[in-house]
Amino acid sequence: MHLISSHNLSQNKPVITGITGGIGSGKSTVAEFLARRFRLCRLSADAYVHDLLEPGEAGWEAIHNVYPHCVKSDQSIDKPLLRESLFNDELLRQNINDAIHPLVQQKISAEIDRKSKEGVSHFLVEVPLLYEANWQHMFHNIIVVYASKEKCIERIMNRDNVTANEAEISFATQLPMADKAELADHVIDNSGWWTDTLFQLIHLGNILWPEESLLKYD
Repeated sequence: MHLISSHNLSQNKPVITGITGGIGSGKSTVAEFLARRFRLCRLSADAYVHDLLEPGEAGWEAIHNVYPHCVKSDQSIDKPLLRESLFNDELLRQNINDAIHPLVQQKISAEIDRKSKEGVSHFLVEVPLLYEANWQHMFHNIIVVYASKEKCIERIMNRDNVTANEAEISFATQLPMADKAELADHVIDNSGWWTDTLFQLIHLGNILWPEESLLKYD
């Protein structure tokens, strides 16, 4: 599935920017700011995964087929168990990703098509595993939100209330942050103070979406 191509761009089709980064890098906070500051339609792969895991949905069916042990008696997914299993079992993680990723792509594509017909021209799509899933072809440009490993581990521990060892395991399941940054069209360093990140975001946004800025300067 190709959401963006040179032909599409020449036909004034919407411009789709991907945003990704390592777990704990702060990509969701960055995406939220950019979407508000530059009037972008923000879509989240994680939000679609959440919907797809509801009982009876296609993602639930996929999980049930691949790993039925994490389906509880009320038919809901035991998400803590699933999360732990994914981090500790590489084969299971690959099998579930192979089942879920195409479903998420379909959801994103359908929403972009729908919003485009309403006149939306700029999309910001947050995909945590963008490079791991090989979704590069979907986007006109890609932003990687970078943070040091130490900072990511600290954030994972605080956010998920897990130990340093558990946070390390989570962090290690993804492509190294430096590799993602090297592949990116644009990199935001979110290792330090949020005010430092804001300067980078405003500068980048004014380059990528000047016509969408909510603040105009004479």
